[in-house]
Amino acid sequence: MKEHGVDENWWMSIFDAMYLKTDARSVCDDHLTCQEVDFLEKCLGMRRNWRIVDLCGGQGRHALELARRGFPYIVVFDYSNYLLSVGKGHAVKETLPTSFIRGDARHMGLREGSFDLIMIMGSSFGYFVHEQENNKILSESFRLLRPEGIILLDLPDRSYVVENFKAHISHRVNDQLAVIRERRLERDVIYCRERVLDESGHCLRDNRYCTRLYSQDHIRDVLEQTGFQKIRFQTDFMPRQEKGEFGCMTNRMVVMAKKV
Repeated sequence: MKEHGVDENWWMSIFDAMYLKTDARSVCDDHLTCQEVDFLEKCLGMRRNWRIVDLCGGQGRHALELARRGFPYIVVFDYSNYLLSVGKGHAVKETLPTSFIRGDARHMGLREGSFDLIMIMGSSFGYFVHEQENNKILSESFRLLRPEGIILLDLPDRSYVVENFKAHISHRVNDQLAVIRERRLERDVIYCRERVLDESGHCLRDNRYCTRLYSQDHIRDVLEQTGFQKIRFQTDFMPRQEKGEFGCMTNRMVVMAKKV
């Protein structure tokens, strides 16, 4: 099924080698990753014995940095074979104790009540047009967490996105690649067409995808309905507006909640 030309399963194929090029300024920025992990450690008071899932974690940039800092029990869970293989390669090269599992975040199949922290970083939550599908990820996370376990969501800041929304954004990756994104905002869902052009203007990729935006009240309600409590927010998480237009990664908010 498609809505506004977006296939509901777009996330199954888009995260590949080209994605690592077009989004390198966010997902391959080691300095930014270290800053984000600094925040995680400080804000959550993380302990080295925590069992952690880096959910929808791609190549596991946050998980690998945590492993470098001495966290030995980390699982990267993602659907992309390519990104998981990249992460595995880094883990093997650096002999880091990080596991990589491929699957659907709505049905992970991991043991109930076995994790202390599930984190969904980099605006990787809200990929489904139909909200009940996004909610399944939260329900599955709730199942996997032990009592007092924490879920952390790194989301686009809805207020910032709506107030600063641009229908057309673009950036150059390098001398050979440019990215053009045409966007439409409707009922808190951003529908995006992304084209990647080479130096001659030929289209190398033409993708359509979507991201759901959440206000604080909305995500609080969803988390409470799932069973989470003690919900708190951190706004202006890693703001990057002074460095240019980064789409939904420009200005974000972090939501933390506990399974009590």
